[in-house]
Amino acid sequence: MTATDPSQEFHTPAGFELAPDENCLSAMLAGAFAHPYTVLFTRPANYEWINVTARDFATEVKEVAKGLIAMGVEPGDRVALLSTTRYEWSLLDFAIWAAGAASVPIYPSSSLAQIQWIIEDSGAVVAITETRENTSLIEHLLLQEDGTPQLAGSPSRMRRILEIDASAIDTLKFEGRTVPDADVEKRIAAIRHEDLASIVYTSGTTGKPKGCHLTHYNWIFQARAILTNPIGAIAKPGTRMLTYLPMAHVLARAVSLALTISGATQSHWSDTATLTVALDRVRPHLMLGVPRVYEKVRTAAYNKAADRGGIPAALFTSAEKTAIEYSQALDTEDGPSRTLKTRRALFDRLVYAKIRDALGGHVEYCITGGSTMSSDLSHFYRGLGVPVYEGYGLTETAAACAVDFADQKIGTVGQPLNGYGAKVTADGEILVCGGGVFQGYWNNDEATAEVLEDGWFNTGDLGEIDDTGHITITGRKKDLIVTAGGKNVSPGPMEEILRQHPLISQALIVGDGKPFIGVLVTLDDEEFRRWKDDRNIPENRKLGDLVTEPSLRSEIQDAVNMANKSVSHAEAIKKFWILDRDLSEEENELTPTLKVKRNVVFQRFAEDINALYDGR
Repeated sequence: MTATDPSQEFHTPAGFELAPDENCLSAMLAGAFAHPYTVLFTRPANYEWINVTARDFATEVKEVAKGLIAMGVEPGDRVALLSTTRYEWSLLDFAIWAAGAASVPIYPSSSLAQIQWIIEDSGAVVAITETRENTSLIEHLLLQEDGTPQLAGSPSRMRRILEIDASAIDTLKFEGRTVPDADVEKRIAAIRHEDLASIVYTSGTTGKPKGCHLTHYNWIFQARAILTNPIGAIAKPGTRMLTYLPMAHVLARAVSLALTISGATQSHWSDTATLTVALDRVRPHLMLGVPRVYEKVRTAAYNKAADRGGIPAALFTSAEKTAIEYSQALDTEDGPSRTLKTRRALFDRLVYAKIRDALGGHVEYCITGGSTMSSDLSHFYRGLGVPVYEGYGLTETAAACAVDFADQKIGTVGQPLNGYGAKVTADGEILVCGGGVFQGYWNNDEATAEVLEDGWFNTGDLGEIDDTGHITITGRKKDLIVTAGGKNVSPGPMEEILRQHPLISQALIVGDGKPFIGVLVTLDDEEFRRWKDDRNIPENRKLGDLVTEPSLRSEIQDAVNMANKSVSHAEAIKKFWILDRDLSEEENELTPTLKVKRNVVFQRFAEDINALYDGR
């Protein structure tokens, strides 16, 4: 098979059959009936963590669903859910389904304009928020007593707002106390595969977020595809997972749904700043993250060694090199040499065991998604005994449509997931089909027609498929840079290499229509402070005062030189520009899954980009 032949396709058999109208809710309830004492969740209560059994969870889901019914939520209605990752998120998600309604997840970090757009576009009749701050952002969208929106001209249909921190769950249970159990059972039984389950809005790296129409079939297909993949073998009663990524994102939600169905135990956590504390408490067997999380774990381990002096830092560097070499050797016919095995065993006691302990000490598998992970970082983790399996998917595919688990080839995102297929067009774009592919964009037929054709979804990603069906992602079609000399450059791979340098937080390749390739670089705040301390530079010296410092520029140039080794001379980075601050989600420069909003950054830092090309 050639990677650019559109007539070639690679499909992975489903390996499972869905019962008529089976869905994630019915699967969870069936599991609760069969194994009522399985612990599905741990949650905080009265300053401690308590277990939630499958039977307790199923009962609570129905109680909350009765509250939604009591307040007038009808089958097919949309209910907005604006909250960080917590137990109540999963509870409400299932309860909304049990009431026959569809959930509309909203990131708490969304801007006021984005929140308003999602509520209006989805036609949500009820919103459930987490905090008073969340509530205050959407109160103006409520309907007045006469049924007209408070905000003139708004198409909002929202009748009520409930707040988790203001006893939303207790309120729903109280209001639903007189609703017969039979009413909930009737609505659950009426759910069909083709029914709307969720409108999940894209994170909006460009333009307004688009709502992806995902049915109950899409979600149960995705969950079963995960569970019947070899990586699903770990999803079983007794397996622990820390669920901390935003539940509004399909990756975290899909894995959470699969684990709930399988009977594994989840603990929710939303404060990534204290993630190590949560990992130590939960001691997870399975960890789900985005590449940036794994990068930060590696950097934190190095920093801890460097804080103890030059010898521990050198020891870590040698251990990292050994882990990468060992993992790379696993892919060779002869495997690791005896000498390499001996070195690895030594570093396992001195270094690797401590990193595993930082992840809770029990992690067997890690999954990453959201963006491409560098091969060296993947080899590092596999070499130290914690393999990270890279998955690939989009909101439009209900999360994963490929995962690199069986017959792992680091650098690829694996073969299509069970029941999915993939092919590459003549211009290098990846197309995906399968039961998880969405029905289209909500209220946007034009956008739907642009990406769906004969069951195939145009992902917008560029890549290749090898003879075994392993997919390699090389970039985004819309991010492709064409220099003034006509050279096509995909920025993703070089940006990933640059981000491996401890000092560099973000890197954005520029040069569309320009005479050469340049790059904008931001520095990691903690690493920059450490860099200054090592050189006795006063703390009050700001980055803007040091961007021309030769030693700093030399560090960044080393990273640029490493990235340039991966491309031709015409594609190489000729100049770099250090921005005076890091990018942030608060400034609308990063999505909640830490993807860079390139158009926002390019507009905001247009003068800095121009500076690369005007001789300054």
